[in-house]
Amino acid sequence: MSMLALRQVPLRFPAPRRFDWPSPARVPRPWLTGLFAASAAYALVMALVTSNPLHRTWGIFAACSYLLAAMVVLAFKARGVDPALLISLAGALVLPLGLMAAARLQQPEVRVINKSASLLVHHGTPYLGPAALAAAHSPNIFDPYLPLMTLFGIPRALLGFSVLTDPRIWFGVGFVVIFAAALAVVGARDVARWTVLVTASPVIAFSLTVGGTDVPVLAFLCLGLALLWRAPHPVLAGLALGVACAMKATAWPALLVAVVLVLVRDGRRAAWILSGTAVAVFAAIVGPVAVLGPRALVQNTISFPLGLASIKSEAVSPLPGRLLVETGETGHLIAVALLALACLGIIVSLVIRPPRTVPAATWRIVIGLSLMFVLAPATRFGYFLYPAGLLAWLGISWLAFGGLAGLPGAGARSANADAQPAYQSANHGSSAASGTMCSTVCA
Repeated sequence: MSMLALRQVPLRFPAPRRFDWPSPARVPRPWLTGLFAASAAYALVMALVTSNPLHRTWGIFAACSYLLAAMVVLAFKARGVDPALLISLAGALVLPLGLMAAARLQQPEVRVINKSASLLVHHGTPYLGPAALAAAHSPNIFDPYLPLMTLFGIPRALLGFSVLTDPRIWFGVGFVVIFAAALAVVGARDVARWTVLVTASPVIAFSLTVGGTDVPVLAFLCLGLALLWRAPHPVLAGLALGVACAMKATAWPALLVAVVLVLVRDGRRAAWILSGTAVAVFAAIVGPVAVLGPRALVQNTISFPLGLASIKSEAVSPLPGRLLVETGETGHLIAVALLALACLGIIVSLVIRPPRTVPAATWRIVIGLSLMFVLAPATRFGYFLYPAGLLAWLGISWLAFGGLAGLPGAGARSANADAQPAYQSANHGSSAASGTMCSTVCA
């Protein structure tokens, strides 16, 4: 071995990263056991305190499955990860969802989707007109979702009742496919196990079992952000975010933050491409419905969610916005004003300190949506699926890079990591022994 080769070999090797968990199978057993145990506790508490029979049923099934999954991880160590994931998925989602779908047990939003799909198939629009809305006495006559959400009810409208035509089944299929794609795009390893773990979590499994309308929107938001991370693809990201925006208005703040991110990081041209693509997708989907019935679209998707319709929403979780509305007209005005101020504050923050990385943009979306859900006149705890799901996707993406992707200066470290193979190639001829030692210690 020459002296030159000796001088090129680093004297210190990088220490193993603390959170280098590229797969759920690599997560330390105490952490994974704790995750399943905490999920079991959450499900058990829900089963004990809720007055909703659907929620109680899910809580019983899920608590048992999560507890069994934790026991399997403890008993079989590394070999227990896959059985634990399958047990949690089956017990917290597949079994209770199948039973509820067969018995037609569902939250009102599923019936709303089915009704809207039937209207679309037979009348060309998913919304009832102003006259029908004015004569209605039930809030479930309104459809607060944008037209693309109706797509998940088309199988039942065309094929009739069966378990497989339940919209929740298609919500779940859409989430699994799109969320897995969002992980794959950012370079996450072991995408299948991570996707199963997130799908079986209480946040996603509970929502899919009883309702699930927010789950596909969340998946498309994750995919849109993923397409802006490692190698920006403004056209594809615009398509994903445009689809999310055409399903539910809760995706609109994410599109705004994404456009600001691309503007400050990639320039005006990329920002115009992203926003133009998203707006084109939204217009192509929502435009025809808006032309056929503009008043019906506004009353269903804007007036009703803001509590401005003659009938109030049943989304009555005791959050500040809803509590203010219950005090009377003045409280309702205060809630709307606070919501507007929160939106204005987020916009000002984007101008003063715009996000320059996808993790920073994701955090800005999480904060903005959380404020909206806290202050909205019609709100429920289930809407916090968005912040929780975005953070789960961001955390898994962070772990995919050994815990470095979301930290300040991650771009420079990634560039150094990309250059490392070339450096090792240049030194590879020094000796087989030194190359083996370096690869072993650095792994």
